[in-house]
Amino acid sequence: MIPSQSTAIPRSLFAFSIFYGGMVCIAGVLGNKQVALGPLAVEAGIFAFLLLVTVSSAVAELHGRATANRLVQFGFIPLVFSILLLLAVLSVPAAPDMEPERLAAFDLMMRATPRIWGAGIIAYGVSQTLNVTIFAAMRRGAGKFLWLRAGTASALSQIVDTLLFITIAFYGAFPIGQLIVGQMIAKVVLSIVLVPPLIYFFVALGRRLDGTRTETAA
Repeated sequence: MIPSQSTAIPRSLFAFSIFYGGMVCIAGVLGNKQVALGPLAVEAGIFAFLLLVTVSSAVAELHGRATANRLVQFGFIPLVFSILLLLAVLSVPAAPDMEPERLAAFDLMMRATPRIWGAGIIAYGVSQTLNVTIFAAMRRGAGKFLWLRAGTASALSQIVDTLLFITIAFYGAFPIGQLIVGQMIAKVVLSIVLVPPLIYFFVALGRRLDGTRTETAA
């Protein structure tokens, strides 16, 4: 008899993977609302994306760059399937007794052009991979400064995300220059403010789940 080998994954990776998949799906829904943060105006999906970059960075810190990249790649599965499920639901006739106002609101919020969906998929893959790449590469020179690596990687990846998504989704439909600049400023500010404390939380949580010592970073 050949002894069985354990294929269990670390608790932190299991928990973060589930959380990551949920944020991938909800980001597009939240993006339907524009929120005002003082002088900044930004689509609400940025909060889910900031959690995505923070979790992928935490996985890179705890389990290595290759594992974090696989997390990003597996993120395409819930992203694509959620879009396909949404298309299926939109194609099914509504119940006769459903209020017209509710149906109109649902269609308004959930419908998007293939161009917008494609832009979201491309921007997600490129920006999330870039975030992991920058975060891991900075470990050589700024390894102790976890907050600096996470904030820098998030800010740069969100700039690329904005450029890709808005250009692919809306170029030619209306002038996009002002929209790109405004979104970039908002996302960079939020990355600098929110990601540094979040990365310490997720790394500490991951080490606690795995039963390893939490190191104090500068």
